[in-house]
Amino acid sequence: MINTFGKNIRMERIIDRDSGNAVVVPLDHGISIGPIPGLIDMKKTVNDIVLGGATAVLMHKGLVPQGHRTSGPDVGLILHLSASTDLGVTSNSKVLVASVEEALKMGADACSIHINIGAETEPMMLADMGKVSRDCSEWGMPLIAMAYPRGPSIKNAYDPQAIAQCARVAMELGADIVKVSYTGDIDSFRTVVKGAMVPVLIAGGPKMDSDMAILNMVHDSLEAGGHGVSIGRNIFQHKNVRGITSAISDIVLHEATVEEAAKHLR
Repeated sequence: MINTFGKNIRMERIIDRDSGNAVVVPLDHGISIGPIPGLIDMKKTVNDIVLGGATAVLMHKGLVPQGHRTSGPDVGLILHLSASTDLGVTSNSKVLVASVEEALKMGADACSIHINIGAETEPMMLADMGKVSRDCSEWGMPLIAMAYPRGPSIKNAYDPQAIAQCARVAMELGADIVKVSYTGDIDSFRTVVKGAMVPVLIAGGPKMDSDMAILNMVHDSLEAGGHGVSIGRNIFQHKNVRGITSAISDIVLHEATVEEAAKHLR
């Protein structure tokens, strides 16, 4: 039996009830690229993120005891189930390193999985997502899928048609929320959102040099029908983690303009 009641309750812990949007901060980069700045003092990083208004953080299972909340305001916890390292020759091939049952035991509110469409091991990742989706339905656990066009045949990772297909694949395999890269303009991203049929969050991508570029991207994704962000490095590596989180949260959760949101960074 599909446990939709439990899933709906947990969804409310990672999505803002009033706006229906989410500000998720993924902190899973340590496995792929190592202990980079922003991922060392996890208590401080998570505290700044929470005080900035994020609705959820995303972590691997070993990081949860190091950084999840033990005092102050609460925040949703998303356990990431897949991984690869940039040191390996198969960095586009994500493998399962945790289970839905482990997420439940840790008190997580949702699970996430990463799939790369176009990678040489795409069939394995699709099969893994099918299993995770089935387990999430059984246990009433929301599933977020990070889906990107990556692999030998992918010439442009920001091609709107490829991103739209990635979003659609994730939805059809059972994702409750889809995370994809922003396509670069409102019209093409609107097509991605319509085809996904479930809430779509945008990734932050590599560290940006301009705060206004980040805020404008967030604003435009919402104009296209997106439901928020899942931004990592452009938040936890920012010189003002709390400020940039507050600025993004104001746009996503409170309909602030870019100019109004930028006040948090002055």
